[in-house]
Amino acid sequence: MSAEPSLLAPVAAEPSPPARTLLARLICNPVVALGAGFLLLMALIGALAPVLGTLDPTAIAPAARNKVPGFERTIRAEDGSTTTYRHRMGTDTLGRDVYSRVLYGARVSLVIAVTVATLSILIGLVIGLVAGYVRALDGPIMRLMDGLMAIPGILLAIAVVSLFRAGLPAVIVAIVVPEIPRVVRLVRSIVLSVREEPYVEAAIMAGTRLPTLMVRHILPNTIAPLIVQGTFIAASAILVEAILSFLGIGIPPETPSWGNIMAEGRNLFRVYPHSILYPGVFLGLTVLAVNMLGDGLRDTLDPKMAGR
Repeated sequence: MSAEPSLLAPVAAEPSPPARTLLARLICNPVVALGAGFLLLMALIGALAPVLGTLDPTAIAPAARNKVPGFERTIRAEDGSTTTYRHRMGTDTLGRDVYSRVLYGARVSLVIAVTVATLSILIGLVIGLVAGYVRALDGPIMRLMDGLMAIPGILLAIAVVSLFRAGLPAVIVAIVVPEIPRVVRLVRSIVLSVREEPYVEAAIMAGTRLPTLMVRHILPNTIAPLIVQGTFIAASAILVEAILSFLGIGIPPETPSWGNIMAEGRNLFRVYPHSILYPGVFLGLTVLAVNMLGDGLRDTLDPKMAGR
């Protein structure tokens, strides 16, 4: 006798109705769709910067200094051939193409945003879980976090970056340090609330080991709030990097970033505003898109907000 295929054949797992409902709400939310769509566009621009860019963003051309958007110049190669390039966004004080520099600057901003958000959440999650569950360590950890939060974030970032050599790693560390206490306080508050739930107390009475208890019963409750918090951290990281670069203590000038571009054009802003206008517009729209994504995720993932 042959076995029934319906009993032996593996059945593909399908999303549960709540998961499908959540995904549908995210897709139908215009704020999430608009923010995520613009960020995806910026990611594509950064990834395709070598293709979309017209010139090397670090190439200096003294003869083409401070040219207005739309200026065209012809470059003669060694073999005698000529190529005409159009500076869509003009040139800066060193004759570098602002359009290419803005495209490459998207890479720096997005890399810093994702890296800072990831590191802040991972480090803050571990510390917050320990502070919220281990009562003996709660006091010392939170007093340290309160001390860090008492210092303005930008001042703390400036102090941290001054201890290291200027560069991308130093900027990331300088932005991560002020963001950790905020994540720790968020996770700790969730743990303090969840550990009093009956199902957690039942797991403890059943002899569940602490690592298993953390991963299976407490950690899932922190995922949605941390996703929302991560978007706000990413937006803050983009702004802080631009501020540090604008002050000259962030990304080195030879690496294109939106903050660097604006810093180099600030002295001649009234005469040649394009050096600050274009990177400023890209910076503002990117931060706006990240904040819109965070607001949309909060409204969708928070049951109270979703009910409204």
